[in-house]
Amino acid sequence: MMKVKRFLAVLIAALILTGITACGAGGSGQSQAPAAQEATKGTTKQTKNVALTVSAAASLKDAMEEIKKNYESEKPGTTITYNFGASGSLQQQIEQGADVDVFVSAAEKQMNALEEKGLLLDDTRKDLLGNRVVLVVPKDSTAVGDFKDLTGEKVRKVALGEPASVPAGQYAEEALTKLGMLDAVKSKAVYGKDVKTVLAWVETGDADAGIVYETDAKVSHKVKVAAAAPQNSYTPVTYPAAVIKAGKNTDSAREFINYLYSEKSKPVFEKYGFTYIAK
Repeated sequence: MMKVKRFLAVLIAALILTGITACGAGGSGQSQAPAAQEATKGTTKQTKNVALTVSAAASLKDAMEEIKKNYESEKPGTTITYNFGASGSLQQQIEQGADVDVFVSAAEKQMNALEEKGLLLDDTRKDLLGNRVVLVVPKDSTAVGDFKDLTGEKVRKVALGEPASVPAGQYAEEALTKLGMLDAVKSKAVYGKDVKTVLAWVETGDADAGIVYETDAKVSHKVKVAAAAPQNSYTPVTYPAAVIKAGKNTDSAREFINYLYSEKSKPVFEKYGFTYIAK
């Protein structure tokens, strides 16, 4: 009988010890679960890094750089890389498969070409901005006070954008044609790869005059506006924007372009002299 009681006591003690060990292990598992959940939760909260490539007309450089700072501050994890140039050249790059998420052109012509080829994301194209065409001369120049002076002997070089690829050059030729002086000016013309090049030539005095956008003249302290081209002498300057269908980040690109169309961007564009027409 004593042996039986002793056996039962040992058995009960063993069972109690096993239960305590099991509870300890279970308690340990429970204490680790919240930590694991927190780690998982932290992972899901991490910001997705997105790199957007935006091809934009050279005349937009100053305004777009400011918008980039504002947008990247508002959207942590998003990085914008710009490719500025002549709208025609940017159009060709996109047609040839360049990695571009958003395109902002200085004319309808280039955007129309991409749309006709089915390269734009549906329902993302919109007219964004307007501008004006002006005649500029070096700050201290007295040789030119109007377009008619371009045909005079004092003017040897007139800077224009290459009309085949630079919208500013296309608008300039339209205006000069309307004013009846295209042929006379062509004999003195030097052609730049984009409107910023045209502006630089006038700033340095390498050209006696140049035809650029009003916004370009506004940001330069080295030139002055001699005259504005009559608005009925050229096609209205319109900057359309759109998301490129083949881009790698179409959702993020759509967010960025909506930001360009929003009231947050309006004061920036107007600050640099653009007419904001997005609705």
